[in-house]
Formats: sequence, C-alpha cells, structure tokens
Amino acid sequence: MEGSDGGGKRLLVVDDEPAMHDCYRRSFAVASDGAALGAMAAELFGTDQAAPAAAPAFTLTHCHQGFDAVAEVEHALAAGTSYPVAFIDVRMPPGIDGRETARRIRALDPAINLVIVTGFSDFSPLEIGRVAGPPDKIFYVAKPFEVAEVVQTATALTARWHVDRELAAARDLLTAQVAQLEEQKLELAANESRAIHTATHDSLTDAPNRLAFQRALTDRVRRPGRFATAMIDLDRFKLVNDTLGHMAGDRLIQEICAILAGAAPEGALVARLGGDEFGILFDTSDDGAALLACDRIIAACSVTIRVFGHSVRGGASGGLIVTDGGTDREPGNVLRHADLALNEAKRDGRGTVRLFDESMDESIRFRRRVETGLGSAISRGELALEYQPIVSRDRIEVVGFEALLRWNTEQYGPMSPETFVPIAEESNLIHDLGDWVLEQALAEARRWPGQYASINVSPRQFRRDDFVGHIAGKVAAAGIEPARIQIEITETAIFDDAGRAAETLTQLRALGFRIALDDFGTGYSSLYNIRTFALDCLKIDRSFIDGMGRERESAAIVQSIIHLGRALGLGIIAEGVETEAQAQALRLAGASHLQGHWLSRPVSAAQARDLAAERFIGGSLRSEVSRTFA
Repeated sequence: MEGSDGGGKRLLVVDDEPAMHDCYRRSFAVASDGAALGAMAAELFGTDQAAPAAAPAFTLTHCHQGFDAVAEVEHALAAGTSYPVAFIDVRMPPGIDGRETARRIRALDPAINLVIVTGFSDFSPLEIGRVAGPPDKIFYVAKPFEVAEVVQTATALTARWHVDRELAAARDLLTAQVAQLEEQKLELAANESRAIHTATHDSLTDAPNRLAFQRALTDRVRRPGRFATAMIDLDRFKLVNDTLGHMAGDRLIQEICAILAGAAPEGALVARLGGDEFGILFDTSDDGAALLACDRIIAACSVTIRVFGHSVRGGASGGLIVTDGGTDREPGNVLRHADLALNEAKRDGRGTVRLFDESMDESIRFRRRVETGLGSAISRGELALEYQPIVSRDRIEVVGFEALLRWNTEQYGPMSPETFVPIAEESNLIHDLGDWVLEQALAEARRWPGQYASINVSPRQFRRDDFVGHIAGKVAAAGIEPARIQIEITETAIFDDAGRAAETLTQLRALGFRIALDDFGTGYSSLYNIRTFALDCLKIDRSFIDGMGRERESAAIVQSIIHLGRALGLGIIAEGVETEAQAQALRLAGASHLQGHWLSRPVSAAQARDLAAERFIGGSLRSEVSRTFA
C-alpha cells in the first residue's frame, strides 16, 4: 500500500494485479482534454459549469487487497482526509472480493463514489449495487479501460463529491437553523403561555383571577343553559390579619382556596377575585340545586385550620344568582347581583348563602317603573322631540337637525334619555319609541326647505330583521327623499355582527340614506369600522370636544379624527361645541360641521321650522359667529 494526501483529489485504487496499478499511474500522469472532461461531467450529472483547461492532478493511494483498502478508508476518515472516489477490482484472491470490499467501504463512508473495474465478475452489477449502493454512488468501468475514460470518471466524480459535501454542509446548516427556530418557537410559546397564565391567575393561590373569571362569565352568559354565579367572602378575615399578621392571612387564603376547589361542583370555575373574595361559576339545573351546592361549599369552609401553629376557625358567606344563558344578560349585572346577595348574607349573620331576588336591588324596581311608564308614554302624550341644528363651519348655515327624544314623566318629571333609552333598549319598547321618533321627525322634515333630519338608531333597532325595509317604507310613505334622512348609529350597534352590519349599511346607502357614525373615538375598533362600513360622516364624541381646552390628549384625538375623516372623504361633525374657542379651533382643524349649545340649544319643532326657513343661525349669535369665522 502506498499514497499521500491529495487535498480532496485523492483516489483509492484497489486491485491485486501490480500491472493494473501501473496503468492507473500512467493514466493519471498524462494531461487530459479539459473540454472532454467537462462534456463527460455534463452528460453524467447535468452540470453546466465550464470545464477546466486540463485534468486536475490526482494523488493515488494503491491497495492490493480489500482488507488494506478498508483499513485505508477507515484511517482517512479518522484523519479527515476521506476519499472522493475508489476504483475497485472485483476478483482479488486470496482476500475478500470486490463486492465485499465495496460493502465494507460503503458502510464506513456513505459519501464515497465507488467505481467497479473488472473484465469478468462472479457478481452482476445488481448484486454489487444491492450491498454497496445507493445506485447513484456506484459506477462500472470494464477492463481493459481507456485512459480518458478513467480520468474523466475520476474528474467528474471528484467534482460531484465536492458538490455533495457543500450541499450536505448547507443542509446541516439549514437543519441547525430550523432546529434553532423551532427551539425559539417553543421558547416563545412557553413564554406566551407563562405570560397568559400570569395575566389570568392569582399570584398567591394560582387560581384564576378576576380577569379570567369575568371572561369565563362573559362566555357562559352567551351559551344556552342555566348556570350559577356565586360570590364567596370569608368571615372575620380582617381579624386574622390584625392579630396574626398578613402572612397568616395569606396562608388562610391559600387554604380556603383549596377547600373551595374541592367542595365546588364538578367542572366549576373557582377564582380569587381579590382580597378574601372568591367567585364560583358552575352549571345547574335550578335554583334549589345551586343553593344546595353553595350550602355544601359554605359548610366545607366552616372548619378549624392550622396557620403557623395557630388554630383559626374558618367561615364564609355566599351570594348566589342563577341565570339563563344564551340571552342578552349583561355579565357585569350578574356579578353585581351576586354581590348584592352576598351583602344580604352578611347582614343576615354570616355563614349562610342568599339567592338573589329583585327586591335586593332598588335600581331594578326603578327600571320596572320606568319600563311600565314608557309603555304608555306615547298614548299619554308625554313624549316630545327637540331639534338641534347642525351647521356648516364656514357660513354657519343650518344644513340639518338632529332629532332628540324628550320624556316628561308624571312621576319623576323630565327624564334624561340616558336613563330611559337603555331601559327601552332592553325590551321591545325601543321599537315603538323608534317608530314614533321617525314618524315625528319625517313629519317635521316635510316642512323644512331642504335640511335633513338626523335620527339616532339603537343597536336593537338596527339588528331587527326588516330594518332596511321598515325604514325605507316609512320614509317613502312620508314623501321624503332618503337623502334628507341621516341614520346615526354607534359602533356598538355594528360591532357584534360586522358582516350583517356592513350589508345593512350598504343597502341603506344604495337607497340614498345618509349614514353617520356617532360617538366616534369611543368605540371598539374605529379605524377598522370606518374602512369597512359604508359611511358619510363621523361625529366626534362630545367628551373629546369638552376636553380640548384642558387636555392635550383630547385635542390630539380631535385633530387625528378630522385628518383621518378628510383623508377618507368623510364629513366631520363636531358635537358638543360649547364655546367660541372650541368652535374656532374646530373650524381651523378642518371639521366640516358643528353642533352644540354655543350655536343653538335643542329647540322645539316650531323654532326648528323658523331656523330652517332662515337657513342661518339668527340674531346676535349669528353676527358673533360670522365675525369669528370671517
């Protein structure tokens, strides 16, 4: 065996005949035609690289037996000087034959290219390929071979070996990078999971916190089926803190939380809402079953607990409300009612559970009286409309009126719409009120020379199945052009079902109605809404106008809304204009229309007719405004 390092151009020659080794030496000692070599490589491997001008110089390692060749390959691999190509004779007595030599070399070095050189073989190429494959790394040359054939084969296979190494390195690098990315992804997922857990769990007990409880309650309210919401408060907890210290209080909280989790019905959510207050959410069949479950929970808390060597008598009170899911019930009200029931339990001597009933909430009784009064307000003639002018910023011209509902009750006197409209919204009374407002506003609009009527529509009205047809029918019956009717709607009305809302607004716009987005800036996703829905103008919420002179944030919000609206080709109505300074600032900022007490308070129907006929804000106010905007 003889040879030396060829630096990546090393060939291993395995043959038992010395004469064959001389042939290999002479073959690789002569120069070869570079173009021929390139053509050979292109034919074998499809490469389009230019061929070298001459054959590269190779260093040959000669082995006369298969055992020696296998040892040489093993040595080369250990030294980091592996062979690109090995030329192997098949019949090499008395040692192992070429097939076995090829098999062992392949087992050591999967990357090496094997060239079987033989004139006669006891084995077919298929048999050799089966033990020394893969097929794309095993080749055959017949004896006696041509010089060019051997040199070209060695050159092409060596080039391929280098390319394969580069590809393997690239694959290894890519695999490492993919693995690193996967590791980072897992780490990010773990961090996100920890962050979510931290945000939704109590640090002391690791139980769900108030945020998690409110989310679960919101989700449960929307799903059908009866469920119970219980508020649990520890009895005399302050005494433990005062006498044993806050660390003892914290330990007691942990013990009670574990007791609640064990005593609550299967599938219940037990959360620490804060301090010594817990919330429990569970499904139930009826009030009796829920009360029985809460009684067991309260009884489980009435035990003696060892806290830092002290015996502490546990105890708790509970408030309970049973609710039908799948309704429009407000989750906040559910919690409030459970808390009211808890307060009743504490007033009754603690250690007990009270089920909420409406007598616990004076506000409910008030709402019932208001609802009853609204049912007959129309027939008793207690309702009226007032109209507040909407004026253009430059000429102070009255271009429209917002219709504002007023109710002068027999029992309470004048009542704010902010009080009675939400109550009407929770019942079908809102439809009767809405129809009355629309009919009255349409009748008045017929008497105006061209101004439009702006009518507020509640979320429940907007969601009715026949809303578009209903509005269009009443407007047509009144003989009013749809362009003289502006529908004012809040983001709340369109947020719950954006797809259906977009379709409804598109239909209204197609019929010619004007659409205004009211209270803009206070909703859920304002930018998304104005890009998605068919709108004519935005009404800046009065809270931002009121804060312009005191808060830079409000002024910045107003500026941003105006610029955004103008960029999208929408009109901007600033409502709640109360001072000359506000009017001037809004005018300079680019608001297209103004509305507010500084221009005109809401007026009666008769006064609105006079303003509509005059077209401009009259009297001394008109002169003052004209001077301001001159």
